[in-house]
Amino acid sequence: MSTKISAAEFRRTTNVFFGLAIAWFVAVIIGSESGFFSSLYQPLIGALVAVSIILPTIWYFSSSRVRLYVEAIGHRRIMLLHMWRIPAALMFFWYGANGQLPPLFWILAGVGDFIAGSLALYMAFKPESLRRYWIFNGFGFLDFVVAVGTGLTYTLLQDERMAPIAVLPMALIPLFGVGISGATHLMAFDMLRRKD
Repeated sequence: MSTKISAAEFRRTTNVFFGLAIAWFVAVIIGSESGFFSSLYQPLIGALVAVSIILPTIWYFSSSRVRLYVEAIGHRRIMLLHMWRIPAALMFFWYGANGQLPPLFWILAGVGDFIAGSLALYMAFKPESLRRYWIFNGFGFLDFVVAVGTGLTYTLLQDERMAPIAVLPMALIPLFGVGISGATHLMAFDMLRRKD
């Protein structure tokens, strides 16, 4: 089996992934705008978030082509993707300051995302280092565990202040961004494990 992906194959796979990401993004917008997510039993939002992490991760581990593609993207570009967490953090702070999310949830999720996004930005301008990638992915994934765990706890308690996670623009964080970012952390861990 080849250990590299050709430039043509990289472009084709990029187009497939962008197409899937756009379809996913649009589905979240439609589900939010139509009221579908708001109509769900609130804990099901947590299940959707889990599925959005699990499915891409299963695809990665079950397909050598996907693993080669992710390897070709590389740690630095994967890490740069996580800069989206800075505006996500600002959104958590905004909603939280307006009393629209439970305080423990928005503080933990907002601060964690702000640090993870800032760390991604800072480390992107440093020389390549497996140690730095371990640190970034370790912190970034821990932030997801804490934020998703806290959010899931409040949804299981059916706290009405969690309602914004089912509507735009907040819905894009758990139902789109968390899945992609959570899966890329798991993929990065696998790549790092194989290089150690």
